[in-house]
Amino acid sequence: MTYRTGTYVVDVRENRLVQVIGAAEDRVQVRRPGGGLEWEVPPSVLRLATREERNAAGLRPYQTGCGRCAELEAARRAAAGGGDTAVAGDATAAALTHWVTEHCGRGDEGRR
Repeated sequence: MTYRTGTYVVDVRENRLVQVIGAAEDRVQVRRPGGGLEWEVPPSVLRLATREERNAAGLRPYQTGCGRCAELEAARRAAAGGGDTAVAGDATAAALTHWVTEHCGRGDEGRR
């Protein structure tokens, strides 16, 4: 199975949550959420991380307490129900872009 860059997966050999950062032939490049050393693993030792695993690690599509995250998430949900896939895609991109630029990879100070 192939995973998109940015996907959170679990290395089942060590039950370790990691993020996919790339792929090369029969290997997947991963690292711990938030950065750090990168390594390669065979795709057969990976599975998608569950919502519970991502939440337990503090990886959510929005951060509790961030007003801008709440606004963007509400707009994303409204757009998703509107039937226009382009508008829904733009709203999703805006929410995720904010989340990544404001809350990812900066340790506790980034979790506003």
